[in-house]
Amino acid sequence: MAAALGEWHCEKRPFAKSESFANNNENVPETGCLSIIVLGASGDLAKKKTFPALFNLYRQGFLQLNDVHIVGYARTKISDDDLRDRIRGYLPNGDNGTEDVENFLLLIKYVSGSYDAPEGFQALDKAISEHEFSKNSTEGSSRRLFYLALPPSVYPPVCRMIKSYCMNKSDLGGWTRVVVEKPFGKDLESAEELSSQIGELFEEPQIYRIDHYLGKELVQNLLVLRFANRLFLPLWNRDNIANVQIVFREDFGTEGRGGYFDQYGIIRDIIQNHLLQVLCLVAMEKPVSLKPEHIRDEKVKVLQSVLPIKDEEVVLGQYEGYKDDPTVPDNSNTPTFATAILHIHNERWEGVPFILKAGKALNSRKAEIRVQFKDVPGDIFRCQKQGRNEFVIRLQPSEAMYMKLTVKQPGLEMSTAQSELDLSYTQRYQGVAIPEAYERLILDTIKGDQQHFVRRDELKAAWEIFTPLLHRIDNGEFKSLQYKPGSRGPAEADQLLEKVGYVQTHGYLWIPPTL
Repeated sequence: MAAALGEWHCEKRPFAKSESFANNNENVPETGCLSIIVLGASGDLAKKKTFPALFNLYRQGFLQLNDVHIVGYARTKISDDDLRDRIRGYLPNGDNGTEDVENFLLLIKYVSGSYDAPEGFQALDKAISEHEFSKNSTEGSSRRLFYLALPPSVYPPVCRMIKSYCMNKSDLGGWTRVVVEKPFGKDLESAEELSSQIGELFEEPQIYRIDHYLGKELVQNLLVLRFANRLFLPLWNRDNIANVQIVFREDFGTEGRGGYFDQYGIIRDIIQNHLLQVLCLVAMEKPVSLKPEHIRDEKVKVLQSVLPIKDEEVVLGQYEGYKDDPTVPDNSNTPTFATAILHIHNERWEGVPFILKAGKALNSRKAEIRVQFKDVPGDIFRCQKQGRNEFVIRLQPSEAMYMKLTVKQPGLEMSTAQSELDLSYTQRYQGVAIPEAYERLILDTIKGDQQHFVRRDELKAAWEIFTPLLHRIDNGEFKSLQYKPGSRGPAEADQLLEKVGYVQTHGYLWIPPTL
């Protein structure tokens, strides 16, 4: 694949307009020089995520030295070398001055300008065009990828400037694609307004709304697990599954980001996007094919089947000391922890609670999916107290999948215990590097594959689920409970899980295998 994608020669072959927006899964040829423009190039996101992801793609052969051009754009007035120096320390082995690092940095140029004035974007277009001209690329046949590593508030003016000054001048098989980061709005109204403003400028196939959770290795494995294994097909329904828990836990607080985090809270930051995307992949029906639109159609159906969230099935928390941050208001009600129960009203999932839980300053750091099966009827071993069967997909850290089973303990007595069938990635796939989510998603954007990006109607359906609850929190009508840092969160959250039927396993601990 790397070799195929690396053959980006600046051919002069024309394409019909419909082909430029076609699905890459149908092997639509790609022609023209590739320019990747990182807007907000001097910010943390670009330095810590975007440029390292581009470097890893380059190092693996997906970005060829002579065929790709990377341009950083921001308001900061710095030189090309200044930007390279800022990036170097964030690249793997970047402080060693390796040949790969230095060759990659030479691909990067910098243009300074504002986000709402023509002059900067005219200079940006000139820089891109000069590279295309140097490669003898026919005007309009180039490929331009704009990555907006920027706050959502500047998306509309930036997109207007791109549309007015930086688009391909004609359509000869090239394309212009725009990647926008979350948070995409703060509620249904703001998200729809943002979508409308960008939608007036670009067609939906040109817009890539990135959610990096969709690029995680174990999240991408969900479709394969569910639909390529006969084992799971008859079990994956309300007849066998008692509940599904999707969890995100961090063992640290906001740590210097309190003022930013307080504008959003844990539901907007994690649950409404990351965990809800995972829920869609766990709960969706089998798509007609692997084409992006078929997969995204099924995800939208799941979201549209979610019932309104009940107040009694939500617990909010805020860790003690959160408001000690001088950037956080003294009267802040913003939750740093939340547990919410979602119910999907369809034939497969009627009556099965989906538990979404996320929190900061907890007693552990992990993200996982936990599918808990119902009790065995007629339990002749009387081992139900030990816990139920569970299928656990550990997203991070220590990526793994394991099935918790009841087995006989070795020995002369017929006694049972909980154990597991375990696929641990570090043990099974030794020497295989698991790609970072941003690497995969940027490569998908270059390929024109929107499978792992959020469509506009999907975004709208997600906000419809959580907006009523979020407005109540913002208005102070739903209070956050205090919890101690380093704990499991508010005790009321565990009580809620017990109420909806989750059975805690006692005396069992999964231990990641060691090499």
